[in-house]
Amino acid sequence: MRICLLICSSFGLAAWLCFPGLADEKSEAPVAERDESELLARIHRITYEGRRGGEGYFSTDGKRLVFQSERDSDNPFYQIYLMDLTTGDVKRISTGVGKTTCSFINPTAPQIMFASTHHDPISYQYQAEELQRRESGEERRYAWDYDPEFDIHTFNTESGEYTRLTRTRGYDAEGAYSPDGRLIVFTSTRDAYNRELSEAEQARLDSDPSYFAEITIMNADGSDPRRLTHVPGYDGGPFFSPDGQRIVWRRFDEDGVIADVWTMNVDGADARQITDFQSMSWAPYYHPSSEYIFFASNKHGFSNFELFIVDVQGRKEPVRVTTTDGFDGLPVPSPDGRKLAWTSNRHGGKGQIYMADWNHERALELLEVAPPRNPER
Repeated sequence: MRICLLICSSFGLAAWLCFPGLADEKSEAPVAERDESELLARIHRITYEGRRGGEGYFSTDGKRLVFQSERDSDNPFYQIYLMDLTTGDVKRISTGVGKTTCSFINPTAPQIMFASTHHDPISYQYQAEELQRRESGEERRYAWDYDPEFDIHTFNTESGEYTRLTRTRGYDAEGAYSPDGRLIVFTSTRDAYNRELSEAEQARLDSDPSYFAEITIMNADGSDPRRLTHVPGYDGGPFFSPDGQRIVWRRFDEDGVIADVWTMNVDGADARQITDFQSMSWAPYYHPSSEYIFFASNKHGFSNFELFIVDVQGRKEPVRVTTTDGFDGLPVPSPDGRKLAWTSNRHGGKGQIYMADWNHERALELLEVAPPRNPER
């Protein structure tokens, strides 16, 4: 048997994944353990425009949110936008050309980082072809292609200047700054393009380029890139801990079916597995207190992704946060830890960004009484 579901990727993009040999009854979600109002108050949607939007990240003062959205009439792909949370004003940050994803605001400089293919001369052709396909009414299952033309760029909010930081062949995206703004951690498939592949590896690259994704770190100016992970299968979606000493990321198994949350030192040492749901657990992000990690998982239903929190050591069972059917993912807390932004389709459409007040004190109470992580897993 083969089951397909529509999910959002780490960078907020819808994608169809198919899993062989899984029974239909796994898609039935059990009754929720608690109501989501226990941890979330005043849930409200903050993005409406465009076909879809998601993956929002706060500025250090909590007054701005950078995110991606399909809302440009001339470009069907994601572009990067900056929202003023005090006025609601939104302006585009990316060039408007090509595909973009995975933005992040530099905490110490007037720069916004994002991944883009706007330097690719074929970008306009891809845009025209996709617009024509949509105008024809043709429907297709969406799949993120890990375009090897993706590179990491920055936009200077004062000068308006764009700077290209990576130029190595391969998918460079999913980047985040360190708290001091000196380092960037990101995901890269460059290893699949900078050496000769075996016949089996080439076949894998043609069918699943994400298999070659590894966590890489570099200086904020793009210099001195260093690979941190060396395990077969996809490693991606990295973020720094609030003190800048560790990195949290998601690791898929070699089949690309099961994913878990991991952490490691910034030099790649002391890798620790934090979750073991035997499902797809991904999109991790530290709470500013450094006491727990947010993530999303479909543990409670094959197409029902919910938000969870887990202690930073992964010693206890995670605590469920959301209980609404559908997709809830990509959770990001505000710098003061009192609000939570995430991507959801709870309005019945495609993903958009929601925000709510976050009950940090109750979260700590629930984590304190959570049972130990099941050693049999």
